[in-house]
Amino acid sequence: MLELDRQAKAIERRATHPNRVILSLRNASMSRSAQAKAQSGAMPAPFSITQTNSPAITVSLPTAAFRSYKQFTLADPPRLVVDITPLTEPLSAPSPAPAPFPIPSPPSVQPTAPPAKNYTTIVIDPGHGGKDTGARGQRQTEEKDITLKVGLKLRDLLSMQPGVRVLMTRDHDVFVELEDRAKFANSQGADLFVSVHVNSHPSHQVKGIEIYHFGQAKDQRALAVAARENGTPLNSTGVGWEYLVADLLTTKKIESSLELAWTAKEAMVTHMNGHYAVNDHGVKTAPFYVLRFTSMPSILAEIAYISNPDEEGLLRKPAFIQDVAQALFKGITAFLAANKPDLR
Repeated sequence: MLELDRQAKAIERRATHPNRVILSLRNASMSRSAQAKAQSGAMPAPFSITQTNSPAITVSLPTAAFRSYKQFTLADPPRLVVDITPLTEPLSAPSPAPAPFPIPSPPSVQPTAPPAKNYTTIVIDPGHGGKDTGARGQRQTEEKDITLKVGLKLRDLLSMQPGVRVLMTRDHDVFVELEDRAKFANSQGADLFVSVHVNSHPSHQVKGIEIYHFGQAKDQRALAVAARENGTPLNSTGVGWEYLVADLLTTKKIESSLELAWTAKEAMVTHMNGHYAVNDHGVKTAPFYVLRFTSMPSILAEIAYISNPDEEGLLRKPAFIQDVAQALFKGITAFLAANKPDLR
């Protein structure tokens, strides 16, 4: 993964003697630290990265050393990713079916490869719980109670769908570490992860819904929401974005998470607007822990602002809880209908 200071496109060409693929970034120069890494052998042999006098940066991929490759770019921050499937044995040698490509994770989160299955596993994650009350409204309504009520309703709705298995990170008022929530979803081979939260804002006038997927926060407000939900200081919440490892699954996870977020948001706005005046804050990105360390398409839904007196009142009504769960259900099932193949 090459971190860039602007968006750029790599030009591919084939070369011989030896046979290799050359990826070139025109009008580009390596920083001193990047040059030092390249010279110290940070690139695994026989692949190499060099600086030419053009100026250009070239990445050389000997064709005898890989089974397949692809290159793509990511934004915010801009990066060029070269994804390589190593050639671990001769192509002509008979071999059993390949195991699922390992999903990178921090040392504390060790996802296991899911077994072959003909059903879709959805993990619902009611935010907070136990000693962690989450946000609290002026009438002392606690976020942890609302998220659990919505989560249980959503579980009941999804459980009626054929071919769907629904699991919850918590189904009662108990504290669960963020790390354990991610670890649970990964270990269960989940296909989707939906975290339910209630928003809060210093201004009691702000209200509405917003859906997040993992990424770098685009504004200070999104970063503040992630800091509150992660339970981390604002100035350290964004740290860790650079550890987003690009592997064969990362791009698909990001794209699917984005699609799930938009589908859920549109369903919520459409369904809820028939009963309530919904402020649509859109789809956003932020470095939420549970979205970063889950290996499947994941979203975090902020369903209302408990800091707004009107929305706190709605959150205390069973009919509103049912409507929120129904809206999320419609979004999830719409996503599943459009993505029947393997989601992982």
